[in-house]
Amino acid sequence: MAARCRLAARFHRVHGANVLLDTSATRATRVRSFAHGLCFSQEPLAPGQPFLVEIEEKEPGWCGHLRVGLTALDPQSLDVVPEYSLPDLVNMGDTWVFAITRSHNRVAVDGEEAPARGPPQELFPLIERLRIPRDTLVGRSRPGRYSHILDDLYKTNVLPATARRSRIGVLYAPQPDGTADMHILINGEDMGPSARRLPTARPLYAVVDVFASTKSVRVIPVEYGFPSLQTLCRQVIQQHIVHRLAIDGLDLPLPLRSFCQHE
Repeated sequence: MAARCRLAARFHRVHGANVLLDTSATRATRVRSFAHGLCFSQEPLAPGQPFLVEIEEKEPGWCGHLRVGLTALDPQSLDVVPEYSLPDLVNMGDTWVFAITRSHNRVAVDGEEAPARGPPQELFPLIERLRIPRDTLVGRSRPGRYSHILDDLYKTNVLPATARRSRIGVLYAPQPDGTADMHILINGEDMGPSARRLPTARPLYAVVDVFASTKSVRVIPVEYGFPSLQTLCRQVIQQHIVHRLAIDGLDLPLPLRSFCQHE
């Protein structure tokens, strides 16, 4: 099976009143206040397709952080985009949204306790029956003097979920009974089912609420299924260098150097 990737993943043109999208519709910035920052994926998600964003800017002084989830409501059908995802959009029905904090949003199976989390080490973590390259899911520092040190820190997943450069994703995994479980991904770690028994008969759009201290986010394209040749080449290159700064000295085309350094 070839790799599947929505390289054109971007935000919907319908969004909150305080949101400004860039020309590519892949970066959403809340330009004023702390609310009216609702965004949606441009298209409904396919089963197992992650919608991933990276926190680009923070705005101190506000209480609260990014909120993500899924909705069966077509953004195009909204007369007015609600001020908040929680509780406004959720109260409209067929919407599941969770606030991102330093703790996870995990739903235990009935009668069982949620298992303790450990550091995610797999290159292609298994989420339900889905394999996704972990390196894309993990927030990374931009190359700099201490990049080689930060890379080691990121391997242990110590970057707080609400920090700048953190990557937050959402997907749904179909279940045998015809429903789906919603999973939230934080820096490469699956938080487990955050909501269960979502209907799959209707299209499900990603919800991203650029709320309070989260000021700007950008969409990160994600491969799912088997990795592409480009991803495999990047992994080999990264395994044979001291740290990502050393990539600048390699005889590689500029786009490939950037791809290896930044994602």
